[in-house]
Amino acid sequence: MTKKLFILISILLTIYFIFKDKEYRNPSIKLGGSIPKTGVIKEWGEAVTLGANSYFNYSNDNKLLGNKKIEYIIYDDKYEPKLTMKNTNKLLYQDEVFALFGYVGTPTVKSVLPTVEIENIPFISSFTGAGFLRNKNQNNFLNFRSSYQEEIEVLIKYLHYNKKISKFAVFYQNDDYGEEGYVSVIKSLKKRKLKLIAEGSYKRNTLSISHAFNEIKNANPQAIIMIGANKANALFIKKAKENPKFKDTLFCNISFGDANAMIKELKQSNTNNLIFSQVVPNFQDRTIPVVNEYYEVLNKYNKDFEPGFISLEAFLSAKLVVSALKDIKGALTKENFITAYKELPENTLKGIKIDFENKQLLNKIYLFTYENNRFKEINK
Repeated sequence: MTKKLFILISILLTIYFIFKDKEYRNPSIKLGGSIPKTGVIKEWGEAVTLGANSYFNYSNDNKLLGNKKIEYIIYDDKYEPKLTMKNTNKLLYQDEVFALFGYVGTPTVKSVLPTVEIENIPFISSFTGAGFLRNKNQNNFLNFRSSYQEEIEVLIKYLHYNKKISKFAVFYQNDDYGEEGYVSVIKSLKKRKLKLIAEGSYKRNTLSISHAFNEIKNANPQAIIMIGANKANALFIKKAKENPKFKDTLFCNISFGDANAMIKELKQSNTNNLIFSQVVPNFQDRTIPVVNEYYEVLNKYNKDFEPGFISLEAFLSAKLVVSALKDIKGALTKENFITAYKELPENTLKGIKIDFENKQLLNKIYLFTYENNRFKEINK
């Protein structure tokens, strides 16, 4: 009996030590990111790096975490899933990061999900609104932004009821990101007993939009929902604005389209009839205290920085990571961090309410036009 009890206790202790959440004792808290630093959407990587590293540097310089410093290790994946997988393995098994932070893109994120699930590592603030990151069974998925489905629902609701639009087309990237958006468009239209009148797609990391343009141009859509990257979206819009059939068409872009990069591509003369959905408020509105803080911190570390929606989102995401690390009760473990992140007070970002619902902290969508060199919020 004693021998059996000893064996049972040994087994239980072994299981305990295998699955026990280990305390993170590294002098620097390593966060790992795989983002597009080069390639067709390199502007995304530049903006994420700018916003996040500015706040992490601010945290380190002001000892917001005491003697602990944050080290954000970033590798370039060119927005290619195979490189994302390679980078993730390096971050996990060579760099031994505490958490993964700031990944960019739906197909890239999807490629690493099996590994993220097996390792059960905090997966924080990825820049995608993919539905699969909102799986209720995954405790370690910590989203900041709202989903693409929510963006598209708000956009189509506004267009149909406020602008009286019923003829919709969709231009989308032919991959997991585009498919996610495409399905969301179909669902949102179906709720209103509407159907697409045209659709066109293009291949990721290319500017091959001619076929998609030709598929859509003769349908005379009142609005085109654009589920693409900034350069492809901008090229489509430039081409459309040369065609009289699109004279009154609204070009409606979701947040991954990178509004700031698109405006640069289109120039002032091509910015009428554009609508942008966003997951953060106007980066130009310094009456919001945390947006004003964004300007102050980024100006300190990047004298000539250009503000934008993505760098603001990255800044806010980084601030929340630091806030959760400060709020941890007990040892610095991954599980304790996840708990602290989910329980962040709603006023952590002064002027922007947060609440961890649907696996995300933000639960509001903003719509903008671009007029007189400024983004102007639409009152829905």
